[in-house]
Amino acid sequence: MAALAAAPDSDQTGPAVLRGGTDAPAVPSRSVVIFSGIQPTGRKHLGNHIGGIRQYVAGQDKAAPAIYCIVDLHAVTVEYEPVKLRERVYDTTAILLAAGLDPERCILFRQGDVHEHAELSWLLSSVTSVGELNRMHQFRDKSAQQRRLVSAGLLFYPVLQAADVLAYRADEVPVGEDQREHLELMRDVAERFNGRFGETLVLPASRIPEVGARVLDLQDPARKMSTTGATEQGTVYVLDEPGTIAKKFRRAVTDSGSEIVRAEDKPGVTNLIEILAVVRGVSPEAVEHDFAGRGYGDLKTAVGDEVAGWLAPVRERYEALRGDDSQLEGILAEGAEKARAIAAGTLADVREAMGVGPARRSVGPAT
Repeated sequence: MAALAAAPDSDQTGPAVLRGGTDAPAVPSRSVVIFSGIQPTGRKHLGNHIGGIRQYVAGQDKAAPAIYCIVDLHAVTVEYEPVKLRERVYDTTAILLAAGLDPERCILFRQGDVHEHAELSWLLSSVTSVGELNRMHQFRDKSAQQRRLVSAGLLFYPVLQAADVLAYRADEVPVGEDQREHLELMRDVAERFNGRFGETLVLPASRIPEVGARVLDLQDPARKMSTTGATEQGTVYVLDEPGTIAKKFRRAVTDSGSEIVRAEDKPGVTNLIEILAVVRGVSPEAVEHDFAGRGYGDLKTAVGDEVAGWLAPVRERYEALRGDDSQLEGILAEGAEKARAIAAGTLADVREAMGVGPARRSVGPAT
């Protein structure tokens, strides 16, 4: 999900409005809104967890509201099995809840249940150029992988993604580094809409982790960890058994030399240092200091053991949650109702600004 500076961490929770003169304190006009979407696949890997899910959980206590969407409409742009899609929505819901999302503190829903996303996507396509869409790296990469058909949906994926966020007038979008390009397009679309039809949409800011924004494949540190196109042994899944996780890290590809420091020519070691820093909640420099004078074997063992312990509670909670489809469906349905109430207002404003449908009736004074 475009290139914008992340909003600063502070007690200020929205755009400031000065009242009572220039020396008056800034008063937030509205609370921060956080939105992010996640693909429906139960095989979430360590990169998903560090770059996205961990941020979702933290966002629950800083936003009003924090809105998270399982993007089943995006999932149909490539080849898939319908039955598996529904199952994977439940898999993903259970993983998010196991990681710490609380339906009482956030809005969690399935994208396809809120029809406003699709209509807003169509309206926003009128201010999105085909040239911009053709240049998206994700479109070029995924279209090259298609065996039968390169769908128009794959090309328009970023427009729907823009609608997902803009429907909620979100201020921040927690994403990994790979979604920066889509966030840039999203901001361009919103800015173009506002310039043509009047200030209606909020330009969102990306929230990309300073450490761990791009977790790399353990067997091929030249590429990011991924559920597609990556190596099985180089991908650590959130639901992997502890022994499997430790084994994958012990076999991680490192680099020439022996010094445990971050460097451009040491992507494998740098990756391990940053992962351990996230797990420990410390700076990468602290990890480098801790392993000064030690070997790569010590580092790989430590990262494997600590990641396994870090993810174990998530895997255990997932197993307890995943068996009850009706409970998961109830959470998604309740979240969709809350999301629809917000998105409907934005869509009504967009339709009014664009002259689509009947004009709103003005409400006169009571008699």
